[in-house]
Amino acid sequence: MIYKFKSKAGGDVIMLGPQGDQILSLIGREAAPQGIVSADQLPAAIDSLELAVARDEAAFAQAQADAQAQGDPLPRRQGISLRQRAWPLLDLMRRSHAERRDLTWGV
Repeated sequence: MIYKFKSKAGGDVIMLGPQGDQILSLIGREAAPQGIVSADQLPAAIDSLELAVARDEAAFAQAQADAQAQGDPLPRRQGISLRQRAWPLLDLMRRSHAERRDLTWGV
């Protein structure tokens, strides 16, 4: 499945199924072909996603610190980080909140 997140506040954000499922899970939504995050619900969704990004960054920084302390080679990110993946959607969510617009997908 492909997710196409839409809002009248900005351009569409497209994600492949597994990544879209992960993002929806992080904002407290179930993976579904259609859905909506109302303008009133956006602040909580934004906070949840920002917290998940911060936790992911902290876990990676800790892994690097642990490797450095043990004299091991520093680990590298495999693929795209959550910060990179979430950024376009976070931007759309922030714009939607500022303009009091809903965020939808599959509609």
